[in-house]
Amino acid sequence: MLKSLIFLGFVTALLACSSNSKTYNIEDYGAKGDSLTINTKPIQKAIDNCSKNGGGIVLIKEGIFISGTIILKDNVTLTVEKNAKLVGSSNPQDYQSIDTFVDAVGQQRGTCLIGALKATNIGVSGEGTIDGNGAAFLAKNLSKTKKALGITDDNFGKNRPFLLRFVKSNKITLKDIHIRGAAAWACHFFQSYDILVDNISIYNHANKNNDGIDLDSSHDVVIKNCNINSGDDAICIKSTSPLATHDVQVSNCTLKSDWGAIKFGTESMGDFYNIDIRDCKIYDNKGGGIKILSVDGANIHDITIENIEMDNVDMPIFVRLGERLKTYRTAKKQAVGTINNVLIKNITATTRSLEESRISPPSGILITGTPNHKIGNLKLENINITLPGGGKKDDGLNVPEDETRYPEFSFFKVLPAYGLYARHIEDLKISNVNFKVNSPDQRSKSLIIE
Repeated sequence: MLKSLIFLGFVTALLACSSNSKTYNIEDYGAKGDSLTINTKPIQKAIDNCSKNGGGIVLIKEGIFISGTIILKDNVTLTVEKNAKLVGSSNPQDYQSIDTFVDAVGQQRGTCLIGALKATNIGVSGEGTIDGNGAAFLAKNLSKTKKALGITDDNFGKNRPFLLRFVKSNKITLKDIHIRGAAAWACHFFQSYDILVDNISIYNHANKNNDGIDLDSSHDVVIKNCNINSGDDAICIKSTSPLATHDVQVSNCTLKSDWGAIKFGTESMGDFYNIDIRDCKIYDNKGGGIKILSVDGANIHDITIENIEMDNVDMPIFVRLGERLKTYRTAKKQAVGTINNVLIKNITATTRSLEESRISPPSGILITGTPNHKIGNLKLENINITLPGGGKKDDGLNVPEDETRYPEFSFFKVLPAYGLYARHIEDLKISNVNFKVNSPDQRSKSLIIE
């Protein structure tokens, strides 16, 4: 984590001298905060001039500014002040794609509202709001836009924009900003490093695939003090290239998601290691609290997740080593990966009710490799999970293997244990792991290790 600590020192120095940075007000370049004008060109001109002259702050001061894709350049911080809002255009033609790729579900990705490519010392800050206007990219709304513009292309608008996208960039700071309504992921970092995300809020429920923060083949990252409420995964560690995601610290975050709150995968070609997640709260989560998934060849190791409180969460802990072996871009298929040296400790959780759970009755922990590829060593310490109960004696008699399927806990259906069910694992160490049920559960054991 040394590089992360060095980067934090760099950020502190950067913020201390920010008051001396030259400021470029986008209104001086012709931008209008009238909620109607498309301001892509004047905002981009302010960014370009700022970078060309040595860097500084590009300021969005007051009003509602509509824009298409803007690209951050070296030494530029885009600052959106409290009474200002930057809103994405509803016209897909106003966006451009950076490093276009196809994701795990076959969708083309790469367009964005704010992007950076091979840039250094960049940031987004301020107490204002950046709104992706993601609802404009719903099928019903795109069809209206197509008709109004006379467009016949069936692919119009299908490459839904990320809100923030950083590609092969470094020394990136996101601080204090409010992020809303992306058409896809809210923040995507790809093959980038020296990243600080501090005290931002994300509310992302405007469209499909509404992730919060995605770290993709990136390293030396600090995420802290954030509040994320997302339609899809809240914080997602992934690798859509063979390069690893590593040296990551996440702390003091509050997370709510309709899928995974803290997730590794599913895109998992490159390794995940030296990752420390602690002191977070997860609530009202519909698709898994902690999910560690290696299915495309990633070697996951040296992971610590601790001091996590969960309330009203489906499947608090899910660990899966699988054999999907999906590829992205032009990468070659990987060998099956591994999971080793994972520590999960100091966890308290209550699960969703029988009526709310995706799998009813629910279980607390599922850990599974495959018959030919076992998980290595994993430790569970000081874990307390409260469940609704309600299981029947013959529940979970045939748990599927599904080695090559997309890894979702719900595909394994009702499990034979209401507490922990683990199989295909070489070394599972358990210390002070407890399960409580609020009503009788007739499943044979609270804990099964096969």
